[in-house]
Amino acid sequence: MSAPPFDAASMVELVRNGRMALFIERAHELEPADLADVLASLDEAERVAVVRSLPPELSSQALAEMPVEEHAEDTLAALAPEQAAEIVDELEDDDAADLIGELDPVTQEYILSELEDRADVDRLLRYDEKTAGGLMTTHLMKVRVTDTVAEALDEIRRRSEEVEDFYQIFVVDAADILVGTLPLKQLVTSAPERPVREFLEAADIQVAPDLDQEEVARVMARYNLASVPVVETGGRLIGRVTFDDVTDVVEQETTEDLLRFGGVSGQLSGDFFGAVRSRLPWLLINLLTAFVAKSVIDAQQDVVRQLPLIAAWLGVIAGMGGNAGTQALAVTVRRVALGLIAPGDARRVILNELLVGALNGVANGLLVAAVALMTHSGGATLGLVVGLAMVGNLIVAGASGAIIPLLLHRLKVDPAVASSIFVTTFTDVFGFGLVLFLARLLLLR
Repeated sequence: MSAPPFDAASMVELVRNGRMALFIERAHELEPADLADVLASLDEAERVAVVRSLPPELSSQALAEMPVEEHAEDTLAALAPEQAAEIVDELEDDDAADLIGELDPVTQEYILSELEDRADVDRLLRYDEKTAGGLMTTHLMKVRVTDTVAEALDEIRRRSEEVEDFYQIFVVDAADILVGTLPLKQLVTSAPERPVREFLEAADIQVAPDLDQEEVARVMARYNLASVPVVETGGRLIGRVTFDDVTDVVEQETTEDLLRFGGVSGQLSGDFFGAVRSRLPWLLINLLTAFVAKSVIDAQQDVVRQLPLIAAWLGVIAGMGGNAGTQALAVTVRRVALGLIAPGDARRVILNELLVGALNGVANGLLVAAVALMTHSGGATLGLVVGLAMVGNLIVAGASGAIIPLLLHRLKVDPAVASSIFVTTFTDVFGFGLVLFLARLLLLR
């Protein structure tokens, strides 16, 4: 019989109804990620009470699985240092460092001082959390290059309790310099007396501890790696980054880019004032650019007064330009984020988006020209005006949607943050200006 489906709401109700014994009994049956969802659904006081009641082996994994914006570290800090240390002691060193690293230095020391062995966590805390050093675990499977197959297998058995999951066996020399990796199949099928140096493979793909986490994720995705070694200058092996950590990185970075794209970076939580602080500056900047677009219409008020029907088309042309620009922008920003645009490819990318904009412009221009012709008496010239304006604005939209993020990236500015405002300004100003210019030229002769 299959297990009943997970229901976070019923677990929350058990806590709020004071049925903690039944909650703990059912918590043993949950996956850590599911228990993390339950904790995330509780308020802070309830969460602390639950973590105090749960065995450390359960609460530790659940806290490690909680989303960053739920601030699991606050729950850890609310516990007595002894209990917090018991929870941290149950975690892999990289998960422990991630959790403790979010705390202030005083609270960190209170908890770390209660650990029997804090060396690995201390070592990881020295690295920026968004680098390979901050992502890595120091627990890995390694053997000496001088070992025989029998000695290597004995070492793997000895270290198997310390290293729960391993996807590579690293080969090092006496100074822990990474020499290569061992194919597991050949290791278990070779004669016991065979030296491992005879069949080790070169460790060509490795990362430095200060490499940005996005670059680490890109390397692992490019070469389909389950884990990648982290080596210091000189080749000394100090840790490994595993695919589960990279999966979290990809999710975090994608979410961050999407939020930045909308000008609401960091706002997944329900913090009211934080949301205002994050969004208001970008709205004010957007308002200033809207004034620029308004000034174009103000400068052509005589055209609008003489041709009131042209005003209805201004929003259509500018809106379509904004949408087309956003499409080009989204594709270009994503390519930049994934490192798919080499320095010499910028011209090709811009030309491609310009051609796409031209073709889309022709298709949409013909359509709006036909609508103008059918809905306005003597609308042939009006159709020509709005059709040409549509073609021109979608060309500008495609070009600006590629040029602006590439330019910002070259200037070391995150293109996900500011590009959309500039692209929208370009398409609004150019769209309004082109419609009014063509109207003056062709309709007011």
